[in-house]
Amino acid sequence: MNVLLLGSGGREHMLAIKISQSKRLQKLWIAPGNAGTALCGENIAISPLNFNEIKSFVLSQKIDMLVVGPEDPLVKGIRNFFEEDPLLKDVKFIGPDRHGAMLEGSKDFAKIFMNKYHIPTARYKTFRKDDISQAKEFLNALKPPYVLKADGLAGGKGVVICDHLFEAEKELDEMLNHLKFGDAGNKVVIEQFLKGIELSVFIITDGKSYKILPEAKDYKRVGENDTGLNTGGMGAVSPIPFADAVFMKKVEEKIIIPTINGLQKEDIQYKGFVFIGLMNVDGEPYVIEYNVRMGDPETEVVFPRIKTDILEIFEAIADGNLHSLQLQTDKRTAVTVILTAGGYPGNYAKGKVITGLETSYPDSIVIHAGTLKNTENNYITNGGRVIAITSLDDTLNKALAKSYKIAQHIEYDGKYFRKDIGADLYPFLK
Repeated sequence: MNVLLLGSGGREHMLAIKISQSKRLQKLWIAPGNAGTALCGENIAISPLNFNEIKSFVLSQKIDMLVVGPEDPLVKGIRNFFEEDPLLKDVKFIGPDRHGAMLEGSKDFAKIFMNKYHIPTARYKTFRKDDISQAKEFLNALKPPYVLKADGLAGGKGVVICDHLFEAEKELDEMLNHLKFGDAGNKVVIEQFLKGIELSVFIITDGKSYKILPEAKDYKRVGENDTGLNTGGMGAVSPIPFADAVFMKKVEEKIIIPTINGLQKEDIQYKGFVFIGLMNVDGEPYVIEYNVRMGDPETEVVFPRIKTDILEIFEAIADGNLHSLQLQTDKRTAVTVILTAGGYPGNYAKGKVITGLETSYPDSIVIHAGTLKNTENNYITNGGRVIAITSLDDTLNKALAKSYKIAQHIEYDGKYFRKDIGADLYPFLK
């Protein structure tokens, strides 16, 4: 099978690793990829948003399957583009259509969907620029902290949590009147703050049946003890000790099944991943958000635990045979630690030479996120999140120790990583 994977981050390198290990693979291309994906297949200089160039490549290379890593192409309708073209409609496709992608592309759409299908979530209201006075009234009716979300895609930066009312009102003004998040902030969702501990649950679906993938918890804040600015993710852990059988049964019955049933009732042809961001509030699950692709860095701990051939999984999704798939998972704990550029998530430099990547590490995977190779054939930094280090072991502590040892070994100017990934999970360990 010839496969084209769209994307260029750590998520895509992890997917590329798993795809390259498949017995069903003939050749893998990644568009545009990074220095790590080039070790798994062939990178091609095509933007995931250039649908016409993707079409030409798919036809010229006789691509059998397209796997979409990031959300942007899905929200912009790449699946619809394929399905509506007689030359492309038979290509197996992993990812929802434009309608399904609205679960991530519009916070307001997702909230309406959740309420319609009685999926537990925080109380909310949506406001436009003309509604700013009503928005402030709603803020006054809430207790702090205050949660404001840009309706559209904002590169993972569209959620703001304010401790004080005056801060929330100022933020609301910045979002609606000054377009802090551009068109993504034309509408703002204000919602009740939920106090609890976060986790992410992932399912795959062929539109009819579903399978639950290993759950994960990521760490968004740049500083230790969850302080500082939000990032794309500083690390992740899977499995999660507080996500026991009782809790996961609630997630399945109250959230997953109503989500799948809702998609069917809305006639949304959904084939791909559903990422469900959850808050565990005193043992009860509430949906914070939907994403329509795998998370990053959660992919880097979820997929190392999946033992089933990834192309077998993807074929079952595309062909509508997911019910017959036997999903096998590794029972060990996976931990990923993210190495970032100095200054991230603010301003940071690129082009720093990276050393220590050539070493082989048993039971660990070094995953490239923001990397390139320069003209001297050296690995160099090319993004804020540079490397993800995933290790597996029987316990959280052992897996962490492996990843942190490698984090010390890999070097580049400005390297930074959090040293407390997974620390908040210790009280739940038996």
